[in-house]
Amino acid sequence: MAGHVTGPLRAAFLTVEGHWVWYRRNWRATVISNFLQPVLMLLAMGLGFGSQVQAGPATGGHPYVVFLAPALLVLTAVQNAMFESTWAVFSAFKWQQTYVGIVATPITPAQVLHGRLLWNALRLTTSTLVFLAVATALGAVTTPAALWAVPFAVLAGMAFSAPVIAFTATRQKPDAFNSLYRFLLMPMTLFTGAFFPLDQLPAWLHPLAWLTPVWHGIELARGAAFGTLSVLPALGHVAYLAAMVAAGVVLGRRHFHRRLTR
Repeated sequence: MAGHVTGPLRAAFLTVEGHWVWYRRNWRATVISNFLQPVLMLLAMGLGFGSQVQAGPATGGHPYVVFLAPALLVLTAVQNAMFESTWAVFSAFKWQQTYVGIVATPITPAQVLHGRLLWNALRLTTSTLVFLAVATALGAVTTPAALWAVPFAVLAGMAFSAPVIAFTATRQKPDAFNSLYRFLLMPMTLFTGAFFPLDQLPAWLHPLAWLTPVWHGIELARGAAFGTLSVLPALGHVAYLAAMVAAGVVLGRRHFHRRLTR
């Protein structure tokens, strides 16, 4: 309808509906990366390698698989956010030009971004809930309080997703995504306290880990799962992750507008 302006909430849900229509036809292509791969990692590292690791101070007195599970929950969210914020977004800009078609309607570039972020949050919530259910069945989750780790993992994933989406909106070629995987995602996976305590790394690496959303997410998830989360540190972690989301949204709105209105 000419001159009609779609409300921001309705526009976001319309964008999510478009993603859902595609996903329900193509969900099989994401099963391995979104669901099976994290479970295999839990089996290999938690139950396989973990069977050789004794519970002690380094694991907070917990069996290694229990120590690892909350961290893998966060890594699942962040790793899934990588694909949803790079290749999927780039394709919608460049190859399929889905976003070009959407902004030909009354939906604005900013609303396209908001819908993408909402869809990513739903996808991360689904994948982390599935992982938590499997981890519980395998005995890696021992307390109902671990359910609180899910929103913390999703927040960490979105703190990574929002800035990466903004970055993707500036790309004309996908070459930089391999560098993101190699020099950002992999170091965050290995050196932020997921597989072993951060204090076992050289001190000069600690500030680099503190800058990542993964470390903050792991601290929140483990604290929730083990009942050791204090209020002030939790607020600090949440505030940092929320600030990353907000910064990504501000940058994303700017880049989406430039990309889709020129």
